[in-house]
Amino acid sequence: MRKKIIAGNWKMNLNVHEAKILFKEISDIVAKNNVAHEVLVFPPSIYIESLLKMNQSTIEIGAQNFHYQNKGAFTGEVSAMQLKQLGCEWVLVGHSERRTMFHERDADLLNKIKAALENGLEVIYCCGETLNEREAGIYFEKIGEQIELLKTLSLNEMKNVAIAYEPIWAIGTGKTARPTEAAEMHDFMRTKLESIFNLEVADSTSLLYGGSCSPQNAKDLFACSNIDGGLIGGASLKAESFGEIIAAI
Repeated sequence: MRKKIIAGNWKMNLNVHEAKILFKEISDIVAKNNVAHEVLVFPPSIYIESLLKMNQSTIEIGAQNFHYQNKGAFTGEVSAMQLKQLGCEWVLVGHSERRTMFHERDADLLNKIKAALENGLEVIYCCGETLNEREAGIYFEKIGEQIELLKTLSLNEMKNVAIAYEPIWAIGTGKTARPTEAAEMHDFMRTKLESIFNLEVADSTSLLYGGSCSPQNAKDLFACSNIDGGLIGGASLKAESFGEIIAAI
């Protein structure tokens, strides 16, 4: 059975006091409601250790970014090995902001995925298309190319990879893919995985929706058969809204 996952990407937000308060509030919501599915948070890296020490719940903590080398002269970077030793369990790879702002190429992303898996971390791999690509009608082609990146992974490695579809035109814009659009893309992604690997991998890989997911639209999105959860941005910065999304699945 596929994992149901709600993940909060805090990006570069919150001071340390605010981060601790938010994490405590989310932990209380998860404990109070006996949440059975996986709840993840991806805080700024400088807060990871503090939150890990606080964590008394089933929430799993991940990193938004890392370098694919285990060690070396990479000033300002942290490695997958270091994150795993710290206690991290997940990492994000391929977020559109990393692709566009920091010019991460396919080779970089594949190296990151491989490094994460080799160090025992689970991966949320992000895929998405721009508004121009959506309007040009090449969005299936674009997402298909991004998923093709995974074809060198083994069947066993794929057990530790989830994929998040995040239409770039809907990230932080307030725009959201309609449930029919999101369902159509997730159906395509499931079929694409089957063509690259096999039916077992396709059926067991968690597919998440990202892109202005909110308490108002989460229930409709999560009702789609091939949407297994969400990668939540802005709405994960408030415990109340994130809690509503956690409950919606």
